[in-house]
Amino acid sequence: MEVTAFINLPVYTIWGKYIGEVRDVLIDVDEKRIDKLILTETNREIIEDGKDVAIPYRWVSAVGDIVLLSYFPEKVATRREEEEEEEEGGKK
Repeated sequence: MEVTAFINLPVYTIWGKYIGEVRDVLIDVDEKRIDKLILTETNREIIEDGKDVAIPYRWVSAVGDIVLLSYFPEKVATRREEEEEEEEGGKK
């Protein structure tokens, strides 16, 4: 399968939950393998604000007309700016 064949494929969990659509593929050039899939148009019920996410390719269990994941967290939260500022302030 060519790497470009992943682009625009829908991604689902093994439980049938829609996660998103493949926007890009990250390659580990040294290892000559797929490292991560970048997903866009993500499910807002699972991924806060429907942000794009990168998932490790090791989570992929099957690829065909869709990408099937063997693992995905129940919820994905993004870090808030306030939290980042607090962390930065605590480090100084």
